[in-house]
Amino acid sequence: MAKKIRLDIVTPEKVAYSEDVGMVIARTIAGDVGILPGHAPLLAALAIAPLRIITDEVEMQISMCGGFIEVQPEKITILANCAELPDEIDIARAEAAKQRAESRLQGSKDTIDVARAQAALQRAIVRLTVTKQHKI
Repeated sequence: MAKKIRLDIVTPEKVAYSEDVGMVIARTIAGDVGILPGHAPLLAALAIAPLRIITDEVEMQISMCGGFIEVQPEKITILANCAELPDEIDIARAEAAKQRAESRLQGSKDTIDVARAQAALQRAIVRLTVTKQHKI
């Protein structure tokens, strides 16, 4: 059996994921990092992006909206602002959020919080990306 590393993803509301996995690919604010069992200790801030999880030659993605990742040789802990498995994502709601954010960004920049609208757009795009990947 191949070596595994424990992955725990915790949000303020729940434990979103807790399994032994073969590899994790996370997007930090400094770029992508691939994590295998025995990885050197690491602490990094996560970007709004899909988290890729590889188990037994199968890959899945989880929608992540920022947070922090701590890596130890035997365990990965992610404290996430939010994390959604593909089956938990409401596609119609994500599409509506994407359209709302795009409309806000096309309007007057003086009347909106641009950074907040951009983050909302990125979260919606990540959710839609994860659901499309899941259906392949």
